[in-house]
Amino acid sequence: MADTRTKLMDAALRVLRDRGVAAASARVIGTEAGVNQALVFYHFGTVTDLLAAACRYGSEARVAAYRERFATVGSLPELLAVGRSLHEQERQLGNVAVLGQALAGAQGDPALRPAVAEALDRWVAELDSVLARLLADSPLAGIADSTGIARAVAAAFIGLELYEGVDAPAAGDAFAALERLAVLAEVVDDLGPVARRALRSRLRRAGAPA
Repeated sequence: MADTRTKLMDAALRVLRDRGVAAASARVIGTEAGVNQALVFYHFGTVTDLLAAACRYGSEARVAAYRERFATVGSLPELLAVGRSLHEQERQLGNVAVLGQALAGAQGDPALRPAVAEALDRWVAELDSVLARLLADSPLAGIADSTGIARAVAAAFIGLELYEGVDAPAAGDAFAALERLAVLAEVVDDLGPVARRALRSRLRRAGAPA
């Protein structure tokens, strides 16, 4: 059986998902958890601190659910395939709504921003690890910034998740465009040694970070 802290964090995530950050009061979260609202303040101090803890807790649980799949990815197209699966599962579970509400709450509550940023950084760290491994033998090794790319991918994923709720076909087109870029990266990997050196030289002259 979950302890009271875990019950409250799970309840906070459900409230964010189903009712939005504006409804995330101690009373509402306590009722959702089936405990006295005073326990919110006993265990977390403030509602904001509870929401912050819930964001960290929720993101770690979701990243952990995909960690083994990330570890087996062997190419950029495979990474995109995992991304599509993740996208669909997270949407069905309502975690897209949780993320959107957490981001909205962080805009109005500076005390919540570090926790939301940390939650996003957990995804970035996983993506960075995969990208660094995939790019290690690529002509882009030493040029491409895997951490920067991971942040860009995470930001794009968030945007696509929220975009789909407004225009699903357009979000699908965006995913297809990313898949074409992944295929292009695979083509670059198949270049011969002379072409690889020429590409690296051209990218450096264009101002890519060494």
